[in-house]
Amino acid sequence: MDYVTVDVAQLRDKIKENRDKHRAIFEEAVEGYRKKAIELLEEHIKNIKKGKVLRVDVALPQPEDHTRDYDRILAMLDMHSDSSIDINERDFASYVLDDWSWKRQFLTTNSMYSASALDLLEEQ
Repeated sequence: MDYVTVDVAQLRDKIKENRDKHRAIFEEAVEGYRKKAIELLEEHIKNIKKGKVLRVDVALPQPEDHTRDYDRILAMLDMHSDSSIDINERDFASYVLDDWSWKRQFLTTNSMYSASALDLLEEQ
């Protein structure tokens, strides 16, 4: 089966649900990133105040966010004029199963700061 015909409203609801979960993971990761960055910087400040001459280098991967990918598809569906739409297998995987080409990297990066991302990564 190369294509499947789906109800646009049902597809939109599923994508919106997936988007909301994605955004929640991103927001959790941003908070974890902030805490980690502050912790590392405070450690550097403490060492500098003690007179330790150390190279100050903080390199943390920033949390990834792909909310715009969901928003783009939702906007396209909002403008679709029929009540149903044909989608291929790859789009079905992305939109319905929430299995995007970037998903593993998103979870890997964000799992450094988000327990939810780590849980999903371990399920894969």
